[in-house]
Amino acid sequence: MTVAVTRTKAEQALSQNFEAVAAKLPGGEDVTQARKTAIGAFAALGLPHRRIEEWKYTDLRSALKEAFPAAVADDTGVTAAQIDAALEDLAGLDAHRMVFVNGVHRPQLSSVSGVKGLKVSPLGAALAETTDGLVRAAVPGQDAVIALNTAFMTDGALLQVADRTELAKPLLLVFARAGEAARLVTTRNIIRMGRGARATIIEAYVTLSGAVAGQTNALSEVVVGDRAHLMHTKVSLEGGAATHLASWIATLGADAGYRAFHLTAATGLARNHVAVAFKGEGAKLDISGAVLGRGGEHVDTTLFVDHAVPGCESRELFKSVLAERARGVFQGKVIVRPDAQKSDGKQMAQALMLSEEAEFDSKPELEIYADDVVCGHGSTAAEIDADLLFYLRARGIPLHDARAMLIESFIGEAIDKVEAEAVRGALSGIAKRRLVDLSA
Repeated sequence: MTVAVTRTKAEQALSQNFEAVAAKLPGGEDVTQARKTAIGAFAALGLPHRRIEEWKYTDLRSALKEAFPAAVADDTGVTAAQIDAALEDLAGLDAHRMVFVNGVHRPQLSSVSGVKGLKVSPLGAALAETTDGLVRAAVPGQDAVIALNTAFMTDGALLQVADRTELAKPLLLVFARAGEAARLVTTRNIIRMGRGARATIIEAYVTLSGAVAGQTNALSEVVVGDRAHLMHTKVSLEGGAATHLASWIATLGADAGYRAFHLTAATGLARNHVAVAFKGEGAKLDISGAVLGRGGEHVDTTLFVDHAVPGCESRELFKSVLAERARGVFQGKVIVRPDAQKSDGKQMAQALMLSEEAEFDSKPELEIYADDVVCGHGSTAAEIDADLLFYLRARGIPLHDARAMLIESFIGEAIDKVEAEAVRGALSGIAKRRLVDLSA
């Protein structure tokens, strides 16, 4: 018996929208075929829903009521001052900058050329020349979202840091939304760190003042070579009506170091999916994040860490501050393969609940198939400690300021994981600005 699957309005619109823009998307014949294959895969899968284990707390099929037309070009007038205003404290960083507006590279707003040891180009241009490694990406449980990214991707950053190169300044990738039309913006970054290379890369997703919030599907594929070190940060500030779907897929070589950090605030529906696989012995992963949620915002952080080789270390720390009706989700799965002896993994997710209506769903998981390992995980959710609040107030600190201090201290542990002092300071500034409202 054949069972017909009823597709939602959004699912039908996504397939129809692809047909409308397919001829305008960048890439040669091979890329065009890959796009068609991807949209076909999505048509079979549909949007993720609660019956899929990885999406049980974030039913995208129900949450996504409509699919906006895809952005394939950008004709809006945007100035550097508008970009700086949207970046907030990140604008003050002494950094190389690569700017994309509505999913299209803006070279006149960028300043990243001529950096020794760094090869950088817009992905849109690269797709027209080669397909080698540019359309390969899949993660179980994230297949539908990645299929949509492959089908609709317009541009992004293609970065190669040469062997034994250390970038003196951070590289800031800015993805800005502008204009009065709600659009689906789809970008992909490919980051390749050569042997022994070191770099700090920041992805910032922002909506310019006066622009209409829309939908974002962003994917970053990262390869950290042997003995290379990458500090990789993402900031999402897209607006309370925005939908932000992000996928990070990283592989680590021998003795590699990968530090990652996510700051998510002022985004209506966000799903940050990070999959990291250890490919070489002695590699270290440290991933952390801070979520600041209010109103009806929904932020989902889902991790998959694969200890596939011996002697690797992973650390995960995520902090959520949830006010009003905000909902935070943390799913963290660490798997230790049979041959991955001497693996060391620690995971912690914590939430500070500022309202009785706020919700935090946490599902930490460990799958261990080796016997010589050190692994552990934990999760907590609590209100502001009344004794600590009383202690501060007894010393003359007003209630509002006392609450803000305690919240700042709570998320500060995660932000302190960021190695670069200037980047850490900018993230703290962005967070503090929002703590004023959360602590009210």
